[in-house]
Amino acid sequence: MSDSLLSLRDIRLSLGERDILRGVTAEVHRGKITALIGLNGSGKTTLLRCILRELPFQGTMQFHCGHDHSRPDPTHVGYVPQKLRIEARMPLTVSDLFGLALMRRPLFLGIPRAMRRKMEGMLQTVGLKPDFLDSPPVEKLSGGELQRVLLALALEPRPELLLLDEPAAGIDFRSNVGFYELLARLNRDSQVTILLVSHDTSMVSHHAHHVLCLRDGRIACQGPPLEVIRPEVLRDIFGHEGGGYRHDHPPDGE
Repeated sequence: MSDSLLSLRDIRLSLGERDILRGVTAEVHRGKITALIGLNGSGKTTLLRCILRELPFQGTMQFHCGHDHSRPDPTHVGYVPQKLRIEARMPLTVSDLFGLALMRRPLFLGIPRAMRRKMEGMLQTVGLKPDFLDSPPVEKLSGGELQRVLLALALEPRPELLLLDEPAAGIDFRSNVGFYELLARLNRDSQVTILLVSHDTSMVSHHAHHVLCLRDGRIACQGPPLEVIRPEVLRDIFGHEGGGYRHDHPPDGE
């Protein structure tokens, strides 16, 4: 079986006269955590949206997945956005949000007991208690709590590829560490392949297995964190913003 779950070949995308992606070629390795780093505006979120088929692109994108592993199938992809915009006049609980995503029947008919048990299991997977279903409205959750809720949704049904766009943006340091540790555990226990956008080079160096550096719409460098998360490389990618911290030990299992 190929080591690659997703192959990107010469991915290009332009908006008006501006070239956003200028020929991205890379591999997302099966069962690993791949981090995508780069300055704001380098094309990171745009690349995720191309993988999700939300934006038209030129080039070749090939998935080597499908739960039976007999044919490429891009349908088993989970996605955690950076932010979720919720209308304040609609005070949805977590159970309401899950119900809208998972059920075909209208919410006013109620949530069946079996579905509620499924929702409780989804919360437990991301480290939240079952009674969190009836917590305060989603709009009042902390950043860390909301990201775990969105992660629970992205993990249903079981994806083979999980995409995360700055998953820890706006989260306090303690919650940030806990969230990355949760991702590492999910990767280790379920072998879900993870591609995440991050500016946190400390977390990337500690948890990622492979790093892709995007600069001006192209892959400027790539490799294991210990080779990429180095001062001279970060200065080349981030310029004066390249002050990252590198852990001295590789990810678990390496």
